[in-house]
Amino acid sequence: MTAPDGFTEFVSARSHRLLKAAWLLTGDAGRAEDLLQTVLAKAWRQWGRIESGNAEAYVRRMLFHAHASWWRRRWRGETPAEALPDRAAIGDLAGEAADRDVVLRALGQISRQQRAIIVLRYLEDLSVVDTAAVLGCSEATVRTQTSRALATMRTDPHFQGCRTEGVNS
Repeated sequence: MTAPDGFTEFVSARSHRLLKAAWLLTGDAGRAEDLLQTVLAKAWRQWGRIESGNAEAYVRRMLFHAHASWWRRRWRGETPAEALPDRAAIGDLAGEAADRDVVLRALGQISRQQRAIIVLRYLEDLSVVDTAAVLGCSEATVRTQTSRALATMRTDPHFQGCRTEGVNS
């Protein structure tokens, strides 16, 4: 079976950002890949309907909803291998890895809804209105949960000294 028109191009162009969002939601590279693959398989079946609108926003919404439903079902997928493939060293990889670890730990201290809101607002750079639309909640909920999440994350002394400019890479 061949991919629908435009689907392969969409995946090539947008999967990196979607995978980054999935990784930030799950906190695990293997689960993030599984989550994105599941969502893209669903999107492939519905592509004729999705491509006519804002495909990335639609697929991103599918990603956040699938993540929430996995949590509700207490999904426990495959555990990724401990040995990671080698990667070329560019810049301060140890510092960047430490910063990512601090951010993930701080994200782990907040609820799933708050985590989704923080990822959408600050890492996907969506507005309050767009975040509320993706998550299907009110703008007031987004503002309140953002405030509560940031207050909780700021209690982590490691997070306060984190160099966040390298975390988005």
